[in-house]
Amino acid sequence: MIDGLILTPLRQIFDERGKVMHMMREDSPVFSRFGEIYFSCTYPGVVKAWHLHKEMTLNYAVIHGSIKFVLFDDRPQSPTKGELQELFISPENYMLVTVPPLIWNGFKCVGTSESIVANCSTLPHCRDEIERRPPNDSAIPYNWELVHR
Repeated sequence: MIDGLILTPLRQIFDERGKVMHMMREDSPVFSRFGEIYFSCTYPGVVKAWHLHKEMTLNYAVIHGSIKFVLFDDRPQSPTKGELQELFISPENYMLVTVPPLIWNGFKCVGTSESIVANCSTLPHCRDEIERRPPNDSAIPYNWELVHR
């Protein structure tokens, strides 16, 4: 696993009325501070990649649909420099993914319905704090196409 990445299983509480999906509490071991919460809604087959935050920590949970979440570590001093990691996240595989600063990441909506990704970040969005690359950037050795195995 990429150094500094934290995966936290999350609870869903079901009853005859529906369910409650837990995401983040101030007493969680991964909570450090509140910046903002937003929801990224993505259509099937769409890739939202790549981006890297210089200071912000991300806390992602998928509350609807399914995504393939991919991370790439190119931090010079990291013990996992050069590693890629794929995670498939959905309400059926419900978890909080805590991404430290300086990790390239992005996701693709997989399946047949829109995905909704919640992010409880440690800082409010700031244009100067983020770097972006296109999904097919050759500096990141990853192909977003469907692979039949």
